[in-house]
Amino acid sequence: MKRITTLLLSFAFAALAVGEDLRIGIIGLDTSHVVAFTKILNDPKATGPLAEAKVVGAFRGGSLDIPSSADRIDKFTKTLTEQYGLKLYPTIAELCKNVDAVMLESVDGRPHLRQAIPVIDAGLPLFIDKPMAGSLADAIFIFDYAKKKGVPIFSASSLRYGKATQAARNGALGKIMHAETYSPCSLEGHHPDLFWYGVHGCESLFTIMGTGCQSVVRRTTADGKIEVEGTWKGGRTGIFREGKGYGGKAKGTKGESEAGGYDGYAPLVVEAVKMFQTGKVPVSAQETIEMLAFMAAADESKRRDGKPVTIKEMIEQARQ
Repeated sequence: MKRITTLLLSFAFAALAVGEDLRIGIIGLDTSHVVAFTKILNDPKATGPLAEAKVVGAFRGGSLDIPSSADRIDKFTKTLTEQYGLKLYPTIAELCKNVDAVMLESVDGRPHLRQAIPVIDAGLPLFIDKPMAGSLADAIFIFDYAKKKGVPIFSASSLRYGKATQAARNGALGKIMHAETYSPCSLEGHHPDLFWYGVHGCESLFTIMGTGCQSVVRRTTADGKIEVEGTWKGGRTGIFREGKGYGGKAKGTKGESEAGGYDGYAPLVVEAVKMFQTGKVPVSAQETIEMLAFMAAADESKRRDGKPVTIKEMIEQARQ
């Protein structure tokens, strides 16, 4: 059965690659990303992969207990239906019958698990916006379930695709020995501290450093900001700090440079469309899980008064 599913998905990706417009559906209309992404994808002047995909439908979603969701969803829904002509569907299952791929955009990470399942069951490639889920355990379940079903998925912040960040990742500085990134880190009581907004700076950090983080320590700076330091295999180190705006620096065996900056949403949207078209995942599940474990470990280190917490412990605990 798994082989049959894989073959069917391969045929579907091949059909899309030879010129058929890709119909994208959105889940969750309570974030500004849905308007920004639709504007990029439905631009009549779009080129490259973006010219071959359009957002056509959506499932409204929303979380009444999060003000930034409840207070904005009507406005974003109105923009998408009236300005861009998106059709609303009463259920995710109905949406999936009318699209070729899905962008899960709900600003609240908690419903991502139950919202992702029907998409994966429908065999549709899936991009999940930040935060990947409301917990590390939920994220691991989503990845495991998608792997079992043979469905390509990935999750990322747009900060992953900053130009300087990508240059550092791709070897411009040689082997990265140390990196520091910063981003806003506003908190939301229903999520682990860094999941809500600190994820942006953490995404930059892991894009630069890659996998291999072993332990995490959380501190508070002299001015009361969050600071999290990770130790990677081989003694490499990476630090995330709460700050204004987005940025940081990376140091490698061939030099150092600024990194961690924001260069717009388009590069992320391009990567999502390319995955929808080809089935090739641009960010591994391992890297995303490790980044989420880093953020979860930061909370655990806080609970333990700043003592080190291992990534292995957090992942094993989440899989129980």
